[in-house]
Amino acid sequence: MSRRGWFLLIAVGVIWGIPYLLIKIAVTDVTPVMVVFVRTALGALLLLPFAVRGGGLRVLRGHWRAVLGFAVLEIVLPWILLSNAERTLSSSTTGLLVATVPIAAVVLGRLVGDRRPVALIRWVGLLVGLGGVALLLGPGAAGGDPWAVTQVLLAALGYATAPIIADRALRDVPAIPLTATCLGLTALAYAPVVLLTGPHPWPPVDAVLALVGLGALCTALAFVLFFRLIVEVGAARSTLVAYLNPVVAVALGALVLDEAITAGVLGATALILLGSAAASRRPREPDVPSPPDETVTADESARVTPT
Repeated sequence: MSRRGWFLLIAVGVIWGIPYLLIKIAVTDVTPVMVVFVRTALGALLLLPFAVRGGGLRVLRGHWRAVLGFAVLEIVLPWILLSNAERTLSSSTTGLLVATVPIAAVVLGRLVGDRRPVALIRWVGLLVGLGGVALLLGPGAAGGDPWAVTQVLLAALGYATAPIIADRALRDVPAIPLTATCLGLTALAYAPVVLLTGPHPWPPVDAVLALVGLGALCTALAFVLFFRLIVEVGAARSTLVAYLNPVVAVALGALVLDEAITAGVLGATALILLGSAAASRRPREPDVPSPPDETVTADESARVTPT
């Protein structure tokens, strides 16, 4: 890869490892619903100029059912589940559990009719990754809250399911208008809940900064950089960011929040990352020259899980 490609890869990998830390800080003083509302509303507003240049709502014509399904499974449900779970789970545990998305994708692929042969290494990867989850969730490791763990795993299931919709129904939809629309729809969905549960006191400075970081850095800027990464290195190589995210989450949890990095956490990190990498491995395909003016599709944007 070029230096620009490596820079974008590392930047996106780091940025998408930060949300777990910021969510943990925000939910200390802000309700999970408010966290999701502010993040999506701010992200949608910042992406709006790019979405308009990309064709706006016109490019979504005839795709609204798929757009709604994608938004629900990629943002509406996962982000509230993650925010609620982090009221008790550590940010590092949450990041590692979300890293199981490639494992869930293997299982879902079989359930929705994918009958292509699955290499032995992928099944081994699935078992290794599940072993990492089991190690991570040993006695006392998950804060004694099985429902919080279940919420994160449900969010991971949504992240694994949404790309199926994108692949089958949203291939020809430009990624930035799609993302801005999904963020806007999510903000509209949660706005009534925010109003009905108010009034909400103004949060302290650290919570405000965390919310701004989630919306501006981890949502709007991250998506723009990710789309540039796909154009620079291709969709296949862009998926490498999925293996940087949990490492960043664990490191930030330890450095900023003094979350313990135990032997169990390190072992779970290694097993989950190795298992996910093996489970998501695809057979080598012959290189096909790309057209000079490459278009970023919804399928490409869905290959890596935003958080």
